[in-house]
Amino acid sequence: MRHRLGTVLLVIGVGVLAWSATVYFWKDPFTTAYTAYEQRRLASNLDEQFDTWRPNREPVSQSAEPAKRDDVSREAKRYRLGSKDGDAIARIRIPRLDLNLVVVNGTSVSDLRRGPGRHLETYMPGEHELVYIAGHRTTYGAPFGDINELKPGDPITLELPYATVVYRVTRHRIVDDNDISVLESPHHEQLVLQACHPRFFASQRYLVYATPVSVRQRTS
Repeated sequence: MRHRLGTVLLVIGVGVLAWSATVYFWKDPFTTAYTAYEQRRLASNLDEQFDTWRPNREPVSQSAEPAKRDDVSREAKRYRLGSKDGDAIARIRIPRLDLNLVVVNGTSVSDLRRGPGRHLETYMPGEHELVYIAGHRTTYGAPFGDINELKPGDPITLELPYATVVYRVTRHRIVDDNDISVLESPHHEQLVLQACHPRFFASQRYLVYATPVSVRQRTS
């Protein structure tokens, strides 16, 4: 009886290790399939927003840089206030991670199963405040599975109906999972990407900071 029990436990242990290795190297196929399906739906919704979005005022001239900056900020605020939890709000592109996904508005359990999500207590790109985006690291497509591979200077692009904002990675940081100070805005434009740390655990958070290098307003 003991021999049989030992054999069963050994088989279970090997199975768990094999599954963990599969998820680590190739992601969880079941949750990844769900996220891929949801991403197709989100992409369709985002395309509709791009087609229907119209600036609230005439674009300013290229020479009026301060006014142009304020104009993007107003459009970003209008977009944030008009977006609901669960909406598709942006497309994020990170070449280093080979990442090209739709960002969800919100970071609830259901939101993050669909893709990376913007924390609702933070701002939209272009508002000159904190933009905080979280994503899974091992399941549901693991959008930020290799977040630790990002290097200073790497570009991160966020495409929204009102503008395209390009950021550059500046630094990494690891904090406790209950550290809510990371959601405090520095009152200047800053992007933070967040994932669980270490992989397969949630005791800490891995953060990547980035600053904007260009903002291209959409005029039509």
